[in-house]
Amino acid sequence: MSAQTENPIPANLEEGYVAVIDKPLEWTSTDVVRKIKFALRRAGYPKIKVGHAGTLDPLATGILLVCIGKATKQVDSLQAEEKEYVADLMLGATTPSFDLEHPVDKTYPTEHITREAVLEALQSLTGERLQLPPLYSAKKIEGVRAYELARAGEEVELRMAPIHIYEIELLEYEMPRIRIRVRCSKGTYIRSLAGEIGEALHSGAHLTSLRRTRSGGFSLDKAYDLQTFLEKIGKSETK
Repeated sequence: MSAQTENPIPANLEEGYVAVIDKPLEWTSTDVVRKIKFALRRAGYPKIKVGHAGTLDPLATGILLVCIGKATKQVDSLQAEEKEYVADLMLGATTPSFDLEHPVDKTYPTEHITREAVLEALQSLTGERLQLPPLYSAKKIEGVRAYELARAGEEVELRMAPIHIYEIELLEYEMPRIRIRVRCSKGTYIRSLAGEIGEALHSGAHLTSLRRTRSGGFSLDKAYDLQTFLEKIGKSETK
């Protein structure tokens, strides 16, 4: 079933609606919220509240839950739910952001890495544990985003945070690239996980793509393309 039949848009959006949006590449989560809010105002909702439940990096795509009207009260509970991602990793190289936002800064050998070693590394990183957020992240330090401090060249000290990785499945193995599916708790940074996988393999790694395929009970096959959703609420334009 499509998003239209599975999660139809109500006649009065003020009463509350959770829009399941497939976030476009290079858009921030705030970009998506701002665009939807503008479309809603043009459609006759001048003061409607809009917020998202779980940030996606600009270089990530997939499910972004956008809460509209009274559904904004659900943001915290929706954010707390389990997430699922599909990620592509390049082994043998790192970047400061653990993704393609920055160029490669270090390279490492990969000749020793086997499929069995990858499976063992993935298994070792599952379960409940602490994780250090990436330097270039939306984590706030005294009210300022970590990535803002990092980009300004200031020293950033981040704290380890508890996470739970329920499952990591190896989907593809084609050295030096691998594809994985990750089922995890709120607060898990897949970019940090990429770095941890590199370390566990006595090498390095960074993300080359990331897609959120599920958030709680919402799956990607039920998501709206952003442009389609804008058209549905009476506004169609590009960023």
